Amino acid sequence: MSVEKLQRYREQMRTELDKVVDFWQKYSHDTQYGGFFTCIGKDGKIYDELKYVWLQGRQVWMYCRLYRTMERFNKPEILEAAKSGGAFLRRFARIPNSGSPWKCAFCLTRDGKALKVQRTIFSECFYVMAMDELARVTGDKDMQAEAAQMMDQLVHWVRVDPSGLGKPQLSGDTPVCSMAVPMMLLCLVQQLTEARSGEEVDKYREVGGWCVKQILQHLQVKNCRPTNMKQPGVCVCVSEPVWSVRWKPFALFGAISIGSIELSMTVFVQRGGTAILESVSSEGKELPGCEGRLQNPGHALEAGWFLLQYGLENGDQELQRTAVDKFMEIPFLTGWDKEHGGLLYFLDVDGYCPTQLEWSMKLWWPHCEALIAYLMAYSHTKEPALLDRFSQVYDYTFSHFSDAENGEWFGYLTQQGKVTLDFKGGPFKGFFHVPRCLYMCEKILDSILNKQET
Repeated sequence: MSVEKLQRYREQMRTELDKVVDFWQKYSHDTQYGGFFTCIGKDGKIYDELKYVWLQGRQVWMYCRLYRTMERFNKPEILEAAKSGGAFLRRFARIPNSGSPWKCAFCLTRDGKALKVQRTIFSECFYVMAMDELARVTGDKDMQAEAAQMMDQLVHWVRVDPSGLGKPQLSGDTPVCSMAVPMMLLCLVQQLTEARSGEEVDKYREVGGWCVKQILQHLQVKNCRPTNMKQPGVCVCVSEPVWSVRWKPFALFGAISIGSIELSMTVFVQRGGTAILESVSSEGKELPGCEGRLQNPGHALEAGWFLLQYGLENGDQELQRTAVDKFMEIPFLTGWDKEHGGLLYFLDVDGYCPTQLEWSMKLWWPHCEALIAYLMAYSHTKEPALLDRFSQVYDYTFSHFSDAENGEWFGYLTQQGKVTLDFKGGPFKGFFHVPRCLYMCEKILDSILNKQET
């Protein structure tokens, strides 16, 4: 691909990021109570004053990251908005009467009263992201310590005792490992260890390795024991070769390693290495029914670039290969709508119709994750096919989601690519996936072009 085309991509990312930041600065700031409005219509009008803790934390993080790492966003008004959001979170997000001093609300009233709580870890995860990144730009050591303490609580809930989340153990309830949980913890490990050293980093290194193992279970959950291995990469019991798309195959049986990540399970592949499942059992086995067959292509692609980033940081080449060949290529090839274009939201691995009503829709965030994943993969492999994938996603994304008239992106399209929900922000769409994608892609393109110029 020509340098000129890469430059055009970079200019588009830069221009679009400026527009998105401007949109949220203009319409989302609550100057009376602090924090941010996130329920914002297509033209910037606020249609609901509820404040969602996920999105409050994400917006604080995004403002701080832009302020800290991009010179053109190093502006007082961006820092002040981030500090306002951080103060709102610290004052209102944690629920004092929840049974745990660390449990956070999911939804707050405009003035900060807790309205809803989830029995998950995600409000707390985005609280950690916000506090740590804000501490980096303000130098607030207490805030950084609070982020670390919250992280310790999250690890305890996930790995030791989940009872503090408030979810009752029902007699028919099977323990389920959702890929979202280790993905989110891995994201926090990378956040908390970035450009740091010492005992804390060593502690998080173990957590990061655990997260990677858990994510890989969503690919390697076929529980069978081979009696004969004719050649590397062939699972005799499923009679299905597992060849890497571009690289050599690697061992699949027994206690194996992917680079620095040691795995103790029988077989590396799920359904012959052709599926990444959203949820598995606590032993890494496929769950029965619809839940066990569910695939989320966007989530797998996001996991792909998380794993690639971790593999690059730790010099783990096999993990890098797995990230690209399995966690990017498999969901893209199965999830791309060959008739209408774009990534389908959910799939059933056996071809049944998914039970999620939105399964065939095209949502903004999976396309954001695909753009990051393929551009990051190309920047480190220089494999032209990966840049072709990026271009394919880019063409669909910018021709369908971006709103040239009012700014920002629509989030929800029909399978045919028509806007079906025209708001720019809601309970789950805020100032995060779009600006993070544009920011990361601009940074990656800067790196690619700088290397080509030298």
